[in-house]
Amino acid sequence: MYDIIVIGAGPAGLAAALYTSRRMLKTLVIAKNVGGQAAQAKRVENYPGIKAISGMDISMEMKEQAEGFGSEFKLEEALGVEKKAKKFVVKTSIGKYEAKSVILAFGLTPRDLSVPGEKEFVGKGVSYCATCDAPFFKDKTVAVVGGGNSAIDGALVLSKIAKKVYIVHRRASFRAEAELVCQIEDAKNIEPVLNSVVKEIRGKDVVQEVVIENVETRHASSKKTDGIFIEVGLMPKTGWVKDTVKLDGKNQIITNKNCETSTPGIFAAGDVSDVLFKQIGIAAGEGAIAALMAHRYILKLEGKDITQAVPFDWGKCK
Repeated sequence: MYDIIVIGAGPAGLAAALYTSRRMLKTLVIAKNVGGQAAQAKRVENYPGIKAISGMDISMEMKEQAEGFGSEFKLEEALGVEKKAKKFVVKTSIGKYEAKSVILAFGLTPRDLSVPGEKEFVGKGVSYCATCDAPFFKDKTVAVVGGGNSAIDGALVLSKIAKKVYIVHRRASFRAEAELVCQIEDAKNIEPVLNSVVKEIRGKDVVQEVVIENVETRHASSKKTDGIFIEVGLMPKTGWVKDTVKLDGKNQIITNKNCETSTPGIFAAGDVSDVLFKQIGIAAGEGAIAALMAHRYILKLEGKDITQAVPFDWGKCK
């Protein structure tokens, strides 16, 4: 029986685990991997107090910090959360765990294109993380789909490894930060393909070409590529909690300013919630809020007056 189960080990989940552990709450973190989307960032430059660090490095630092205060980690996939009396039961791909409170912080899942050939070639030239898989495409021709920060950043990473990089974007201009877009001009091997969408991915055993259609002229053409990186955004994969907490029209978990969900005792933090901005710093801050609110929930559950100082249990000291 845990005090807190945190589902997700991105910035929100790791920050939540740190704060609950420091409150001497028995904390279990369940996640498929550590770091989530943040771990895929080659370079993080906007986290307060740290000039520059890789996404994986900051994720591992946060994990070790939480572990240092007693958090336990299990690399499993959460499949369901059920409330039973005054406790919650979390079902995973391995087993079941019980807790007094749950914090949902499992982030977002990469969005796909839903075009012919995409699923067939996943891992065979189709990738959803340019910064992860770029080294496999040294001196090859690749395409990046998208126009946001992740797409442009991925194209820039690939330009230093691949021979040729196409950036396919459905609009006439990119949505990424101006500083990133400007760097494309300095990369001689990047070619923007604007006002265009990918209609099909072709190949035999691996990706060999992509069919691209101009959205204005409807003219279709194919480009020889060895790989395609799909960076068209992320989506909340919340179907497994839709009967437990309320979701909005975008399938994000609805929360108030205190990270409380529609179900007392369940809190949500970070990108999976309906918070407007999806940033590492914001996710970590929300994780801290969710943790502190979960602590208050447990105190109330135990019949303690949260307006008064709680007698400290010296037996919890190491």
